[in-house]
This record gives sequence, C-alpha cells and structure tokens, in this order.
Amino acid sequence: MIVTVTLNIALDVTYRVAALSPGRSIRVNAVDQRAGGKGVNVARVLHGMGHEVTVVGFAGGVYGGTVTADLMAEQLPGDLVPIAGQTRRTVTVVDAAGEATVLLEPGPVIAPSEWAGLVTRVARLAPRADVVVLSGSLPPGVPEDAYAQLVSTVRSAGAPAILDTSGGALSRGLAGRPSVVKPNLDELVAATPGQDWAPGWLGIAQRADRLRAAGAEAVVASLGRDGMIATTPGGWWHARLPAPHEVRGNPTGAGDAAVAALAAGIAARCSWPELLADAVALSAAAVRHDLAGSVDSAVYQDLLGHVQVAEIDAGG
Repeated sequence: MIVTVTLNIALDVTYRVAALSPGRSIRVNAVDQRAGGKGVNVARVLHGMGHEVTVVGFAGGVYGGTVTADLMAEQLPGDLVPIAGQTRRTVTVVDAAGEATVLLEPGPVIAPSEWAGLVTRVARLAPRADVVVLSGSLPPGVPEDAYAQLVSTVRSAGAPAILDTSGGALSRGLAGRPSVVKPNLDELVAATPGQDWAPGWLGIAQRADRLRAAGAEAVVASLGRDGMIATTPGGWWHARLPAPHEVRGNPTGAGDAAVAALAAGIAARCSWPELLADAVALSAAAVRHDLAGSVDSAVYQDLLGHVQVAEIDAGG
C-alpha cells in the first residue's frame, strides 16, 4: 500500500476557454471539478497504475464533502480528518493552446486537535505502508515543522517517506530525514542560495546534494523539458527525453506524476536509473492530459524506451 498525505487538500476546478484575456468577460466552454491537491493527484496516478493507495488529509465544509464524495466515486480510499473550516479550491484556466493559469486559495485554518488527528492517522497507517508520500503546501494553523514531524513518524515506523513541498516547509522538513525530496528547479534554487555553483548539470546536482547534506537521503530535482537530476547514496544521474520527443501541453500535474513514479519504483525496489526513466516518461505523459492527476498511458509507453539516463561525475 502507498499512502499519500495532502495537508492542503483541495477541490480542483478546471475551466476551458478559447483564450484568457485579463480585464474582460470570458465565456467558459467546459468545466471539470474533482478532488485535488498534490498528494491526491499522486494517488490518482498510482491508482491508475494498479497500486493500492490511501489518501490522508483534511476535509471540511461543502467543498470537503465534494472532495470526499469524489474520492469514493473514483474508488480512492480516503482517511480524512473532519475539520471545522472550509476545504479550499484551486481554479485552473486552460486556453485553446493548452496554456494553463492556476489560482490557488490558501486553505482553511487547522485547529490543534485536527492536526493531532492527522498525525494519529499517519502513525496508524505508516507501519503497513510500502511508501508514504507527503505533498504540497501547509494550511494555516499546522506547526511550521509539520513535515519534519510527519517524516519522523513515517521513518520511525520503518517506511520510506517522499517529501514534495517548497520554501520553509521543505527546509524544515529536511530535519525529519526524508528518503527522497523532489523539488523543481525554482524550489531547489530557492533552497540553496549563496553559493558559487558549477555551471550546467553539475551545478544543479551540487545544489541537490546540498539538500542531502541537510537531511534528505536522496534528492530528485525536476527540470521541466530538461528532465530530472538525482543525487543519491549510489551516484548522481541526469535523465531526459531527447529533443524530438519533447511533449507540450498542461504541465500542472507533471511533478505529481513524477512523484507517483518514484513511489511505485521505491515500493518495487527499482534501481535509480530505472526510477528516473519511469519518472521522466510518466511526467511527460501527464503533460499531455488536461487534468492534473491523469496521464496519457499510450504516450507513457511510447516514451519510456526513449528516456536517456546518464551518470554525472560528482568531481566535475
């Protein structure tokens, strides 16, 4: 079983329009809404791959009820903590060219008793989990070191923990010693300031290794069309698709698909080159789908054999 923890779970609303023109009234051609948040998207991808998953998070108000009902309808088992506040929404506007604009609400205030209830759920599930994924932003009210607490709980139970967050939540989460952290390039740069890094891929790998020194066992940095770089106890790698196989579309759920691939690969005890190839192909397949948490399986199968994985010389 793979457990995904989404502290700032959401009701994702997607509007499709011909063109997004700020300052004007815009007619919406179609609307989709479903349970969302980074960990929910990870769970949805894993469920589509045939993995047993459990979704943990908070749910409250009308939107929380809609999230709970949607998880049930999709047969995604949820272990959600009821809260007094209203579950947030995210709104994605996708134009005819596939360009996406995302509006993110901050999330409800979480009471201390509600936070304690979530920690209890994670502690109960972690001993039975092959991997626990902790994703996304922190809602107001949870401790600043929320992820460090949860990662420590998971690791104490003997399960690997993947952490996918940013800013202070990422920096403080490293204290829990996660098995893997997965920043994107902007998040990695923000987390590793004030250093004269080497140019090119080596410099990115050096930044990633700085997060390893701060507590992560391994770091996988997603670079968009340039693939992914990983620094691990067994070596440093760069994985990418060659230029003719670049995929264009909605990148909103690409990082979550990559995390799903990492979780599945860790559960199956795959090698790092195998993990990275799968993560690059699956994230590219997610770009081809309008909705975060979904992948184009035909694109995934086609691209998997084209991913190039090269070892990076740590010595430069």
